[in-house]
Amino acid sequence: MIQSIYAGVSGLQSFQTGIDVLANNIANVNTVGFRGSRTEFSNLFEKEVFSAADITSPQVGLGTQVTATSLDLKTGSYLQSDNTTDLAIVGDDGWFGLRGQNDQDYFTRAGSFYFGPNETQTQVSLLDPEGHFVTGTLANNTDSGLLAPPLESLALSDVGAQVPLIFPSELTYPVQATSQADFIGNIGIENLPQSVSATVISPQSERNNLRLVFTQAANQPATGIRWDVVATTQNANGSIIYDTQTGVVDFDGSGGLISSTLGAIDNDGAPVIANLGSGFNGLTSNSGPAVTSSAAVDGVLAGDLSGYTINRNAEVISSFTNGEQSVVGRVAIYHFQNDQGLEAVTGTRFKTSDNSGQAIFYDQDNGQVLSGTLENSNVELSSALTELIIMQRSYDATAKTITTSDQMLQNALQM
Repeated sequence: MIQSIYAGVSGLQSFQTGIDVLANNIANVNTVGFRGSRTEFSNLFEKEVFSAADITSPQVGLGTQVTATSLDLKTGSYLQSDNTTDLAIVGDDGWFGLRGQNDQDYFTRAGSFYFGPNETQTQVSLLDPEGHFVTGTLANNTDSGLLAPPLESLALSDVGAQVPLIFPSELTYPVQATSQADFIGNIGIENLPQSVSATVISPQSERNNLRLVFTQAANQPATGIRWDVVATTQNANGSIIYDTQTGVVDFDGSGGLISSTLGAIDNDGAPVIANLGSGFNGLTSNSGPAVTSSAAVDGVLAGDLSGYTINRNAEVISSFTNGEQSVVGRVAIYHFQNDQGLEAVTGTRFKTSDNSGQAIFYDQDNGQVLSGTLENSNVELSSALTELIIMQRSYDATAKTITTSDQMLQNALQM
């Protein structure tokens, strides 16, 4: 009877722990990124009743104990957010990395991040609500405050080389002067001056005008038509002329372009090639329907930073007032050989242990994120309440075994 009392006490202690775990799960049913836990029980130990050579084992258990509280790793529901830096990992595999004081690394599924300024207001850091730095790979193309070079993508560096994601609060997209202007259209065959023009970008990030004026040459070929061309670059209002070049353009009898001697022209310090095309790809000169001449040019005006966002590949994108964008960093998504082995610091923040192993990256498909989305707690309230009722009934039943054993012991003493 004494053994049954001890077994009942161990049951009360164990079920109380189970109720505590379930209560914590229910309390965090709306906590972003929360991972619920499950209580695991095992037999405390066995006592041999007597020695025998029977097939069955003459043993009796002496209670129960809590052996582990294991993490529930299934994905929680997704919540839409107006904040583009709110992130949720797609699927149930992967963790965001955080760095706190003394360079302590943590891991979380709670992606409530924001860009916060530092004390000097010259940099912004990607942070969680508690001020931990989000870690990842920097493109190192923003050190001077001038983006160099613009990037379309960025691969993660080694898992051990991840750093806090810190970016300049002021950043300039460099001007890319126009190097080529491609012209297309039909200048006809009438003996009248024809002109085409294009807006070109100078090294000073100004919009200049490139104008081509065609006049029919005095000496015409036996077949086809020949035009003299004068190319001029000038500022937007025409008050400054930067360069003038001349050339000769020949077309065949069908109006297809045969040759052009027009060379590069200076655009306030940058040479520009006026590409007239070849054959019927570009400028033509025939009696067909008039086609308004147009031009396609390369080059980009300089732009100032307008903000940072994060895309589906977890890449940090810098956007500029000139409409351009560039990758400047990438949020790391970490993985573990044994996620169950992570040591809980809070319900949403964990750190590595000997059981979890060190963080790793996958060689392929390391993970994707949803921007403007948060992952809610993965605790299902209906299941948690059902488990709580079962745990309560187990506690009550165990308590009943103690009172029953106590009554039997009193009866024995009164005999």
